[in-house]
Amino acid sequence: MNNQNTNAVPPDLLDVVIVGAGISGLHAARLLRPDFRIAVLEARERVGGRLCNHRFANGETVDIGGQWVGPGQDRMYRLIGELGFETWPLYDSGDNLLWDGTRGRRYRGTIPRIGPLALLDLGQAMARFERMAKSIDPATPWTHPRAQEWDRQTLATWLQRNCKTRRARELFAIGIGAVFAAEPEELSLLHALFYARSGHSLERLLSVTGGAQQDRIHGGTAGLCTRMAMELGDDLHLNAPVHSVEREPEGNLQVHFEGGVLRCRRLILALPPNQALRIRFSPALPASRDQLWQRMPAGSCIKCVARYERPFWRDQGLSGQVTSAEGPVRVMFDNSEAGRDSGLLMGFLEGETARHYSGVDPEERRRDVLDCFARYFGEQARRPLEYVDRDWSSEPWSRGCYAALMPPGVWTHYGETLRGDDAPIHYAGTESATEWYGYMEGALQAAERAAGEIREALRYSVDSTSLMQRRTREVPRV
Repeated sequence: MNNQNTNAVPPDLLDVVIVGAGISGLHAARLLRPDFRIAVLEARERVGGRLCNHRFANGETVDIGGQWVGPGQDRMYRLIGELGFETWPLYDSGDNLLWDGTRGRRYRGTIPRIGPLALLDLGQAMARFERMAKSIDPATPWTHPRAQEWDRQTLATWLQRNCKTRRARELFAIGIGAVFAAEPEELSLLHALFYARSGHSLERLLSVTGGAQQDRIHGGTAGLCTRMAMELGDDLHLNAPVHSVEREPEGNLQVHFEGGVLRCRRLILALPPNQALRIRFSPALPASRDQLWQRMPAGSCIKCVARYERPFWRDQGLSGQVTSAEGPVRVMFDNSEAGRDSGLLMGFLEGETARHYSGVDPEERRRDVLDCFARYFGEQARRPLEYVDRDWSSEPWSRGCYAALMPPGVWTHYGETLRGDDAPIHYAGTESATEWYGYMEGALQAAERAAGEIREALRYSVDSTSLMQRRTREVPRV
């Protein structure tokens, strides 16, 4: 009688390969690694994906990718604590500025001070939008009774019908640019409603204290990814872009990357859709999957940060927050780190403006950005000690930020495809989240869902010998 364990895993066969070492892929690895043989493949020379730190000459670091966490993002706060990091609130004291083309008008809170008719108009439109968003089930937005109607129109069409004054439409559009890094005409109304609902409300997405921009992380968000990566040791492979995935006759996968081949039973793609499209699959993925990814372009954003000797704008009672109808920088924040002497001003180029400046000489872009900073805060803002910007649309392994967008028709035609697996291939990344889509919190939720699918699929066939080897392997100290 043959007593050999027929379920034993060959030594060269991993349980799971994860493609993408952003926060979603790393979180999935962290969840699975104690119990499964895994590997993580990352195309860049660093981890973090759309999270990235820049180090200034004085040693200070600043996030030039995603950076904020706020109330309701419980997974993020839990991860921050587990990894030994701390948060501090974004500076939110003093007056904000609304630049009307000739001067800055001071105001407090989320909504700028504008004329009474425009203010009433904007308030009514916001309230209407929030009511519609609240009626959406973020897990299945395509099932809403009005999903077809809302998905056939752009957000710009809805704004034209629901904002009667030019100023209200203008300010609403600035808010949309800040949240989506896109123009209102690029978005399905249904997607905008879903996105707001997934983050609780549009007001929360726009707010600082009590909102999505409330807190920052000492050491930067990319520091979280670096700390998680240190736990992986040799299971992490950098400079390893995946170019093809082939399915073997018995159902296992061969993952071909620059530098080698890995065999695995399950695969997680923790990538933005535009990057997943680069990979050749054999046999091909379902046509609906490919067509969905083709219809999910990324937003367009250039993040700009200037460092000064001190945050001089605070002397004038200003918060550093700006909303402006005149560009190219329409949204700004005080990005100074608590406990540091330097003052940091941060501005965004978004949507069509970002696409224009993506093709502009970097020195010209720097000049135009600092012209804006000086317009809002005086000539001193034109002369920073250091300046850095990051064009995420040109970044080769992102090609856009903050997240993939849904133009009209995508949710209602392809929504059911978005989060389903194509076993043995599973999907993570913030674009497959039901909560906080487009945010780090959403990336963690998606990773947890994908890891749960893997556990369910492999729970009866774990090779106990390989697990014992995994558990006794020395992990690099943090």
